[in-house]
Amino acid sequence: MSKFRDSFPPVRQRGVALLVVLWACTLLAIVLGGYAMLARNEGLQARYQFAQLRAHYAAEAGMTRAIYALLTPSPDRRWIPDGREYPFQFDDAKVGIRITDESGKVDINASSPDVLKALFRAAGMNDGPANELATHVVEWRSFGNPGDLNNNAAYLAAGRDYGPRHGPFASLEELQMVLGMDPATYRKISTSITIWSGRNAPDPNYAPALAMQAIPGMTPDQANAAYAARQQAGTSQGLGASQGVTHSIRSEATLPDGTRAILRATVRLQGARAGAQPYAVLRWQEGDGE
Repeated sequence: MSKFRDSFPPVRQRGVALLVVLWACTLLAIVLGGYAMLARNEGLQARYQFAQLRAHYAAEAGMTRAIYALLTPSPDRRWIPDGREYPFQFDDAKVGIRITDESGKVDINASSPDVLKALFRAAGMNDGPANELATHVVEWRSFGNPGDLNNNAAYLAAGRDYGPRHGPFASLEELQMVLGMDPATYRKISTSITIWSGRNAPDPNYAPALAMQAIPGMTPDQANAAYAARQQAGTSQGLGASQGVTHSIRSEATLPDGTRAILRATVRLQGARAGAQPYAVLRWQEGDGE
């Protein structure tokens, strides 16, 4: 009887062996599942990056198309740089291109205080804060002694560790450092300001809607009506001798699956001089931020 029992493994040993096999199978399933999930995520990431790259190059193609439209010697084929959208097909991507002549924007280095005030009011500021901000902008760009504590007193009282530059704005983003400029207002005016036109007021032929309201003598209703009429006008309007050489270009490409890419650049046309590049890039940005 004892010999019969000894010829088979104990029930307890068989149970332990079964548990080991089950745990091994479970662990193997987890490992394989992890590898499968990792492979799937890497595949999705690769497809996303590829789609983003395609959209980016389509937006670059739109940027090149815009520059060609500005440089073409034929006025009939030249695009109007007043912010209207021009569609462009690149492979299977739909590209929307907008060009704005910088002469239509408010130059924060050259505009008169009244123009600055009108721009800030158009962006939603009340008269008092708009007037005060315009004064701070003029103070920032006006030459003086940067170390003069009397000029820096307001900044020190506001907790800033700097004062006005007392020189021209070096970039559009620098405007955010001026006392009284809040992020919401800057976002609203960022596409309507420039440092490259040298004009004391925007050119109404190319001004964006907000900059149109900053033109002296232009009421908000008149500005909106003039802007709407210009956008609805034929393609020949606006191609006058006043067209400048510095333009902002926004190119947005959209693929059939919805993938988007946005490029923004400010370029200066340099003509057909021997040995010179036809244009120079002054500013380049990716995405639709400020």
